[in-house]
Parts: sequence; structure tokens; C-alpha cells
Amino acid sequence: MLYKFKSRATADLTMLEPQGRQMLEIIGKASGSSGIITVAQIPGAIAALQAAVAADEAQPPAANAEEDAAAAADRADTVRLRQRAAPFIEMLRRSASEDKDVVWGG
Repeated sequence: MLYKFKSRATADLTMLEPQGRQMLEIIGKASGSSGIITVAQIPGAIAALQAAVAADEAQPPAANAEEDAAAAADRADTVRLRQRAAPFIEMLRRSASEDKDVVWGG
């Protein structure tokens, strides 16, 4: 399943199901097949996403003694929450500035 986020202020943003669900959970929305983030809810959603990004970055990468160099390199290439959330945060900011809701559908 894909999540397609839409706003009249921006182009559509499409996310794979796990990442779209994660974004919705962070902002406190049910990860159903469709929904809305109203203009009034956008500042709280942005704050929640920024807090989650800060918490994610505060955690050191998981490492243990058995980890080899290849596994460490794979971990370094992992896409972090900041990278996944950035387009969504930008969509929310632009939508708020133009007083437009954000909706999604699966």
C-alpha cells in the first residue's frame, strides 16, 4: 500500500506504507486508508515530527562487539527519520502558509 498525501499548496507526496504509517503515528493520526490534517493541526504535527527527529538523532547508532565492518557500513547508509520526514514537514509548512489542509489516501 502507498500513502498519497495531498494539499492544494504543494505537489502530492507519496510514501510507502511503513514510512507513511510512521509519519501518521508520530503526529497522532490513525493510519487508516484516508484522513485529514487540518490547518489548525499542522503546527502540532510539525512540532511532533521535529521532536521525533531530534529524539532519533540523539540515539547513538546501535553497535555491539560482534558487529563487523560490513554491518557497520550498512548501518551508516541507513535512511534516518530526518531524511524521511523532511518532505512531509515541508509540505505541512507550505500548506499552513497557504491555509490549506493536508489529506491522505491509500
